[in-house]
Amino acid sequence: MDKETAIKLFEEQKVRVEWDENQEKWYFSIVDVVAVLTSSEYQTARNYWKVLKHRLSEEGNQTVSYTHLTLPTN
Repeated sequence: MDKETAIKLFEEQKVRVEWDENQEKWYFSIVDVVAVLTSSEYQTARNYWKVLKHRLSEEGNQTVSYTHLTLPTN
């Protein structure tokens, strides 16, 4: 693990992140963030995000975009 990919801790829970050198900003795993904020397991958070993303897309909300990141696993 290096500067570009890392695991951060938030309230003692792991959140995977990746640094984009070109854009000079961090990307966070939304599933990990949802798990922390809802105090749920990874799979529950993953399902929650999947349903929410689908609903937002149906409403025409364009804040959800596809960005493929290779994040470290737990």
